[in-house]
Amino acid sequence: KAAFDGKTVPDAFKALGGALPATSADILLKAPDIAENGAVVPIGIESKIPGTQSIALLVEKNPSPLAAAFDIPAGTEASVTTRVKMGETSNIYALVQANGKYFVTKKEIKVTLGGCGG
Repeated sequence: KAAFDGKTVPDAFKALGGALPATSADILLKAPDIAENGAVVPIGIESKIPGTQSIALLVEKNPSPLAAAFDIPAGTEASVTTRVKMGETSNIYALVQANGKYFVTKKEIKVTLGGCGG
């Protein structure tokens, strides 16, 4: 079963090499339920999956869904934080590559003020 429901996000998954990622509860996605300002939405992603090699953050309704991508060096903690711009309420996805396989989790963030669109 596919772990996504967007129209552009699957294309981004394919471009990153994870065409059909499995949903995983071992990915912690820390983000507000409601973003008061879509121009600066804080996001934290932590992977508890052993052998995590990379973490990508995708925003479903942004013009370009890939918001950030991080390579995780072997032996380091698989935890990243960043801020993204969101133009409207959207699902965000954390895509993790570990041991040559792909895993994903998602969360909806409601945006109350304009982000990308002003």
